[in-house]
Amino acid sequence: MPYHPRQLALALDHLESYGREDFLSGPCNEAPLQLIDSWPDWPANALALVGPEGSGKTHLAMIWAAAAGARVISARGIHEAEVPAALATGTLVVEDASTGSNDRALFHLINLAREEKASLLFTARSAPASWPVTVPDLASRLRALPVITLRTPDDAMLRAVIVKLAADRQLMLGDSVVGYLSTHIERSFAAARAAVIALDNEALRRRRPPTRALAAEIFRGGVVPP
Repeated sequence: MPYHPRQLALALDHLESYGREDFLSGPCNEAPLQLIDSWPDWPANALALVGPEGSGKTHLAMIWAAAAGARVISARGIHEAEVPAALATGTLVVEDASTGSNDRALFHLINLAREEKASLLFTARSAPASWPVTVPDLASRLRALPVITLRTPDDAMLRAVIVKLAADRQLMLGDSVVGYLSTHIERSFAAARAAVIALDNEALRRRRPPTRALAAEIFRGGVVPP
């Protein structure tokens, strides 16, 4: 029997567009978008933008960073000696703030931002009151932060996100494919991203167009393949 080598899809990077014009607004994120757009008239100098993986936190943060001239850093990258430099522009985005930042550095950052009337935007998957910190004064500061929450997308939003994620990968999906995906995956932005990536990779591997039939083969039972 002749041997047919398996065609492997190349793992190429596909950049998502974080421009203001590319943000998809709907009931699940309209209020957070309005609050981001209302800067500098925020209810406090620091806010926490909270939502599950892939819910649009980074996109909203990038919109605000572009408008406010903010630096963007990871919470793990905050070091106490570098806090003044991080606030040099008077605006700062701290990404993934619930994942193990340095407590003393974070406490110093919040205090210095308040003193200098600088604006902070934290992104996280959980509310600040639940972040794992050991400094009592920091815990009280975090509990006082206003929280903006991104909700689960509705049907129309999920379909729109699938179309956008596919377009970011230069993948054109027909309405039947988008409809199939939206009804056979978990209702979340993260699931939409995983589904589009899986469909794109499998279409490349098989050298087939990303049809509804191919989607049905891949997503039987609503399970996104690894």
